[in-house]
Amino acid sequence: MKLLVKYISFLCLLFCTSFLLAQERNDAINSEKRFTVRGSVIESDTNKPISNVNIEVGGGAYTTTDALGEFKIVAKKGDELTIKHKDFETVYYIIEDSERIKVKVEPNKIEEYRSKLFKSKANTQVFKSLIDSAEVYLKKDAKKSIQFIADALKDSRSVKQNSEAYEVLGDIYTYWKQFDLAVSNYRISIQNRTSNAVKIKLAKAYQLNKNYQESLSIYNEIDKKQLSNWQLVSLYEGLGDVHQNTKAFDASIDAYTKGLEVAQKHLITPKITDLNSKLAQAHINNGELQEAQLRFSNSLKLASQENKRRGVEEKVKVADFQNNLNDYSSEIELRKEALDDINDIESDSVFDNKSALTPQKQNYKIGNAYALQKDYGNAITYLEKSIEEADDKEDLIVQKDATKKLSDVLRDAGEFDKARIAFENYISLLDKVYVKREQEISQAARFSQDIISKQNRILSLESDRELSESKYQLNVEQARTQKLIIYSLIGGVLLLLVTAFLMFKYIKQQRLANNLLALKTLRSQMNPHFIFNALNSVNSFIASNDERTANKYLSDFSLLMRAVLENSEEDFIPLEKEIELLQLYTKLEHFRFKDKFDYNITVDENINVNNFVIPPMLLQPYIENAVWHGLRYKKSKGRLDIKITQTKPDEISIEIVDDGIGRKKSKSLKTEHQQKQNSKGMGNIKKRVSILNAMYKDKVDVFIDDFQNKEDTGTKVVVTLKKD
Repeated sequence: MKLLVKYISFLCLLFCTSFLLAQERNDAINSEKRFTVRGSVIESDTNKPISNVNIEVGGGAYTTTDALGEFKIVAKKGDELTIKHKDFETVYYIIEDSERIKVKVEPNKIEEYRSKLFKSKANTQVFKSLIDSAEVYLKKDAKKSIQFIADALKDSRSVKQNSEAYEVLGDIYTYWKQFDLAVSNYRISIQNRTSNAVKIKLAKAYQLNKNYQESLSIYNEIDKKQLSNWQLVSLYEGLGDVHQNTKAFDASIDAYTKGLEVAQKHLITPKITDLNSKLAQAHINNGELQEAQLRFSNSLKLASQENKRRGVEEKVKVADFQNNLNDYSSEIELRKEALDDINDIESDSVFDNKSALTPQKQNYKIGNAYALQKDYGNAITYLEKSIEEADDKEDLIVQKDATKKLSDVLRDAGEFDKARIAFENYISLLDKVYVKREQEISQAARFSQDIISKQNRILSLESDRELSESKYQLNVEQARTQKLIIYSLIGGVLLLLVTAFLMFKYIKQQRLANNLLALKTLRSQMNPHFIFNALNSVNSFIASNDERTANKYLSDFSLLMRAVLENSEEDFIPLEKEIELLQLYTKLEHFRFKDKFDYNITVDENINVNNFVIPPMLLQPYIENAVWHGLRYKKSKGRLDIKITQTKPDEISIEIVDDGIGRKKSKSLKTEHQQKQNSKGMGNIKKRVSILNAMYKDKVDVFIDDFQNKEDTGTKVVVTLKKD
């Protein structure tokens, strides 16, 4: 009997896991439906083809346009195509099928910044002080640092100072990952005064902004003979990074090797370590694992000679490599050494939760390695440490992942009760992660708006300065200057309109993505909750030693589970499928409580059930509440009626009526824990209805009231469903 109970509990966990894996399988199936998309990029006014345009499918394939402006790239339906080039605004396009795409763009006419000397002498001391202040706050407060640059530009009296100010402004934006703004300011710096150091920074910013062809162009046009040894190493390293991003691994290895040779020749120790590490990663991507292992061995030895933090960073990289090689013992040993080093330097260094050097991440990976070795005791210990540290440091991502892994390990170790508790904690953490991500998106949007606002003010300051300077020009140029200002204003308005449109489009897409994620999260909570509740009936039959009845019940229950899992990925399913699911579920509940109620399901003959769709698992919780919280406690035998009638040509009404004890009396019988659980389950239904109505324009309406004015008031639920 005990073995049978454990087996049923294991099935429960298996069904929950199968639900999550089903999502991954669907994603994998969709990812296989790929096709080749052909297209071209041309100028809208002249139809002239544009070559070397960066074409990328979100995080996947990458290519460029040829001399005729044409391209081919592999993608699937729903992918977002990103089209980038230095001379026009980035274009985003959602792929629907294998149609041929023609992209017409309007190249920006980049105004050349004139390099002129001012007649007045520069206040060098004030300018230098402001630049120093901007650099001090560069990593602490972006807005304050940018304000110092704005003040410095007001006091600038030479093109050299302008160039320096815009270079530092580019450094600020690079650090805060605003790479498009960094590109703009580095270009302005170079236009004021040419500098190889700034060109290298510009090429790096292009690479980080995924403008790979522009980055390669800048790197290749730099005269290597004019560079210092450090700059030459940085150039080769940057070339290697671009080739790595474009999956040209042989070219990446060649560039890194050239940089390493220069660094070794001139004893540039930090770069020697970095390039060994990057070469190792390039060899891994190129399938050369033996060479990668040799490079990692070198970088690990060199990093340990620099400082403890650099040594820890390299140990973590090598540990990840050992994991890829399935050498879990070496991985565990390295991560434990890294943990000891992290504890030593943690008091002097600040590690945010995004860093790979946090104790919670290393404990999680150690626990994962032990789990892969099937050493469940050590795996559980380190995973619990990871969860505890992640909770202390409010690292929800690691806490969620470690909790899910702990549930899997406990299940594999045969501790099914603990595994179930861990899995319930994991589901709870998913909600918190979703809320946190919404907050982070909102904060990022506000930060980006503030940064853009300050950048616009700086550009406005530059425009005002040039306008003031133009007053000293001859009167014959006045008409041309006025015309230029008018064109600039018109261009500014158009640019603002385009920016507003793109922001509106982005916000709309982001809102849709957030709603889909919310629905997915709510469904992932409803299914395990439903499965665990339904299995209570099986446990009841087992407890009464009625194994034959339990087996029959479990057989019908498996059919119900299959239907639930098949429908779990859909926002809406045909009404016919939902009716079949309700009939099967109600049959099972009546089988369990034959002496408590009779039921009847009536469908209006005039309804074409194939013309209506309904959110899956919407009605089942109301029927479950009617049985478990209303009819089950009724002293006499009750009745459950489910009626589906057509009230309008495009609208049907679904009534779920029971003559049980009613909501008020049922609530008074519940424990505090039961009240919380019910509130959460019904709350999820309300959230789903609210989100679906927002996405599909008030498609579903739910009304709940007492059924009758008697001692057993009963409950009446009316669900109104509209046709598309």
